[in-house]
Amino acid sequence: MNMSFWNAAVGAQQQMLRMQVQGNNIANVNTSGYKAEVATFAELMFRDVEGIDGERLPKGTGTYMTKATTNYTTRAIMGSDRELDFAIEGNGFFGLYDPSDGEISFTRDGSFTITQFFLPPDENAEPGPDGEDPEPTEVWRLSDGDGRFVLDAWGNFITVDPMEEGAYNLDNLNIGVFDFQIYDGKLHADDSRFIPIDKNGGVRVGSGTVRQGMLEMSNVDLGTELVKVIEAQRAYGVALKMVMTSDEIEQTINGLR
Repeated sequence: MNMSFWNAAVGAQQQMLRMQVQGNNIANVNTSGYKAEVATFAELMFRDVEGIDGERLPKGTGTYMTKATTNYTTRAIMGSDRELDFAIEGNGFFGLYDPSDGEISFTRDGSFTITQFFLPPDENAEPGPDGEDPEPTEVWRLSDGDGRFVLDAWGNFITVDPMEEGAYNLDNLNIGVFDFQIYDGKLHADDSRFIPIDKNGGVRVGSGTVRQGMLEMSNVDLGTELVKVIEAQRAYGVALKMVMTSDEIEQTINGLR
């Protein structure tokens, strides 16, 4: 098969991946704290790319989407009617702890809630009057609404007493703001969560200020994303035409034999 066919086929496939990035950005245009991704391409003149069934395609077969770089530019924060909505003015992230696997992630989305949690009884706890097992202790913790707990400035869980007056006061909650020296390379866990890697360095105290009753808007520019979608569609169409042309040339050559 001639090289033009491989160039066109790889190009069409990579434009489909680019469309996925743009589609995800558009889908999260109203997601609080969402950071848009930018597709980054590189030529394959000196690189290999995996084809079907893990087969290596020859060097020089078009271009390849190497990564989707995250744009960490902050957008305006807007007011909301909820006491448990928070936004960071400046640099930094909220810290989240997942009790199911111990994962720690970071987000700019401060649309929190309180979640009921039961602490198991202490090993040395005395049994009840009738010899029954001691009851677990009920606590309420600040959460992201998906089972993860928000961390305070010292990395501890934030326990809330819903019956206490002023329980949702920002001073009482002491929500932590964390930051990193290097942002590039963070894993985009889901819509608005990030997981740091070794490249990002150690976590440190963030310089941003927490604002209560506010949320940070998504930094997706819908106009820019739609322009990129049109670019990807046209590039995909050109690549498919190139595939068809290459196939027609091959058929013509085979017919001359």
